[in-house]
Amino acid sequence: MQFESGHIYHIYNQGNNHQKIFHDRENYLFFLRKIRTHILPFADILAWCLMPNHFHLMVYVNHTEVDEQLIANNPGPTISRTRIDTTLAAIPGPTLSSTRNLISFNKSIGIMLASYTRAINNQFNWSGSLFRSETKAVCLMEVKGISPAWVTSMGITQITVHDPDLDYPNVCFNYILNNPVKDKLVSKPEDWEFSSFSDFIGNRNGSLISKKRIEEFGLRWLWISIIKSESDFESGPDSFHAKIKLPARRCTRPTAFLI
Repeated sequence: MQFESGHIYHIYNQGNNHQKIFHDRENYLFFLRKIRTHILPFADILAWCLMPNHFHLMVYVNHTEVDEQLIANNPGPTISRTRIDTTLAAIPGPTLSSTRNLISFNKSIGIMLASYTRAINNQFNWSGSLFRSETKAVCLMEVKGISPAWVTSMGITQITVHDPDLDYPNVCFNYILNNPVKDKLVSKPEDWEFSSFSDFIGNRNGSLISKKRIEEFGLRWLWISIIKSESDFESGPDSFHAKIKLPARRCTRPTAFLI
């Protein structure tokens, strides 16, 4: 399954053989700049979390293809000492050329991971794969023919599920933001620097996430009331998506593509 515009996806991958993909703070900041360059031209980000050996992105796809100049004209990130709010600050929009060469969202994600891998291999004088070969993208909205979690009428998005707090996207939103607590890296989600939680609650002015989209889809912080047993999801996101039983069903099958 390919990405579809107008759908929400949970995108995730981890280190090959569970190895670390982020070794110091500068690695995290470097990857965040990669996210801005390779994700934002295609999608609004609803939540993100970078963990020592894996990452999570929850995105609303606006475009499945864009002019490659949107990617090429963004400033290329370098591993250097940077404050996180500077890394998350907006990068000026690029100027499009008259020639349109389209690049897909799938390919852009692959380029992002491959270029990050090259940087880490250069840093440590390594070679080989850093990430698992399969990056997964699970659609969090319902398939065609089944009542969608949201409908848009006259430009207004309305939630249609009986209990929006228990809707699949809202639980996934909470799952991603609570990941550092679940993995016992911190006791509170706001204590983990490398997630969007601090931006979401207003403790930081990062601009990677779209608060307008978050509000539009009614996403809220409800981890304690939603998830009764965190142990159900301790084995990771694949287990989470397999075990979760909520009103909204995901689109057909997860998207998987090679990097």
